[in-house]
Amino acid sequence: MAGGTRWWGLGLVAVLCLASGCVEPPEDAEARLAALQAEEERMDEALDEVETRLLGNQAMMHLWEELGRRHQEVSAIQCRVTDEHLVGMAKHYARMEEKARRAKKNRSMAAVDSAVLTSGKREPLGNN
Repeated sequence: MAGGTRWWGLGLVAVLCLASGCVEPPEDAEARLAALQAEEERMDEALDEVETRLLGNQAMMHLWEELGRRHQEVSAIQCRVTDEHLVGMAKHYARMEEKARRAKKNRSMAAVDSAVLTSGKREPLGNN
């Protein structure tokens, strides 16, 4: 048991020495720390760049979604207007056909009336 206590004591002394600053850090510790800090700054810059790109892409997606929504609305309006226009054209065409039929009927009636009116007239008698 005495041997185990001795190792325990040596370990305690070593921890106390390290904690009190009696042990010097390695010679290249400052250079490694500076390199780690520089790498950390580069990583932060890279992450900031990625975040900026992601936010830009997200904004672009929102823009495209909004444009798609507006396009659907405009297409629906255009379809409705086109349908109304085609119905109006069909009604107009039907009216024009009816008007043409009435005009043709009136012309044929006028021809019949003039034929009836002229068929009852006598030719003037001349001195033969």
